Amino acid sequence: MRIVLLGAPGSGKGTQSQRLVERLGIPQISTGDLLRAAVARGTELGRAAKEAMDGGRLVDDALVLDMIRERLGEPDARRGFILDGFPRNLAQAHALERLLATLHKPLDAVVQLEVDYGELARRIAGRRTCADCGRVFNLLTSPPAANETCPRSGTPHRLIQRPDDNEATVAERLRVYDEKTRPLIDFYRARGLLKVINAEGDVEEVTRRLAQALAALTPLKRRRAKAARPVRPAKRRKPAAKHSRKAKPALRRPPAARRGQHGRAGRGSRGSRGSRR
Repeated sequence: MRIVLLGAPGSGKGTQSQRLVERLGIPQISTGDLLRAAVARGTELGRAAKEAMDGGRLVDDALVLDMIRERLGEPDARRGFILDGFPRNLAQAHALERLLATLHKPLDAVVQLEVDYGELARRIAGRRTCADCGRVFNLLTSPPAANETCPRSGTPHRLIQRPDDNEATVAERLRVYDEKTRPLIDFYRARGLLKVINAEGDVEEVTRRLAQALAALTPLKRRRAKAARPVRPAKRRKPAAKHSRKAKPALRRPPAARRGQHGRAGRGSRGSRGSRR
């Protein structure tokens, strides 16, 4: 299944993506994670991304699209993927649509996670990321389990607050979301892909709502796959053998039989005449 999760910062896209990874066995592709990895490596792309993210701005579309293209080409994305944080604007949505058409991997669903903005500010303030494995937690809604260890380090998660998860940048990020990303709701609704769920409340309940939304799309996915299946031409039947309209020849007696019969009749006649003489 190929899915896009939409939602404002703090709506729970990262948390729900991780749960879908466990359930569906497909990778989560987060542009934020890809960009932060580039920042950690100190590449030119990473330096440009860091400046934008620290200021609450979006990274250049062309750079993000190149990263997405490369990631979708990896083997683990062949069965499907979960796009978290991409696309963020209409230009990216059009570019993604063209890219997936080229790869023959159209989207199956786009899910919008709706959360009140006051709740979003509270969530963002409590969000933390493991410095080793990159897993996202929230001290208010989804903290690490007791005695949980990082799969990469084998020690308890080292939780840090991202530079763009502070109150100073929340208002700007929400403003950018309203201006750039919210128009995607109508974009995907027009394509028949959009599902909207209430993402407030208990994390388990939100997961249940998300699962129901995706389950409802399964019959539609099957119908689309059936419609896209090439129609094979019907096999031509061999024409039935035409019966000859010519009348069958009448059975004739063998020539020898005819001669013998006439011969006996002739000899008998001649013999009779000879005896009378």
